[in-house]
Amino acid sequence: MEKLVKELQQVVPFKESTDIGDIVLIVAKEPQMLVYAQVTDITRDTTRKDEWWHLGLTFLTIPPQEITWTLRTAQMTGMEIFTMGGEERFVKAVNLAPTIAAVPDEPPPVTKSKEPAKGSFLKRVK
Repeated sequence: MEKLVKELQQVVPFKESTDIGDIVLIVAKEPQMLVYAQVTDITRDTTRKDEWWHLGLTFLTIPPQEITWTLRTAQMTGMEIFTMGGEERFVKAVNLAPTIAAVPDEPPPVTKSKEPAKGSFLKRVK
């Protein structure tokens, strides 16, 4: 599992935190699974002394499946590989924000055409 997680970290842009609305990648050894889910809720588990959270997830499968897992912060943010029912799991939010391209020193030249391009539905009105 550790080798797979390291390989995924090379190709998937992960986030450091997990918030409601995030898309998380879930990896499981048994049953073998690599699936995306949307975080629908994060609620503190007040029945435990330590910091545990109820993580509401909607698996992006057909049909979508809603589940709630109770995890520690390190488990739901990908800092720790954990087990459920004796099988290893990994959960980490994916960064879907567009990457910002380098801004050129000079903007590209703007060319203005007086006539609309052929096949255009726009008509010049004076």
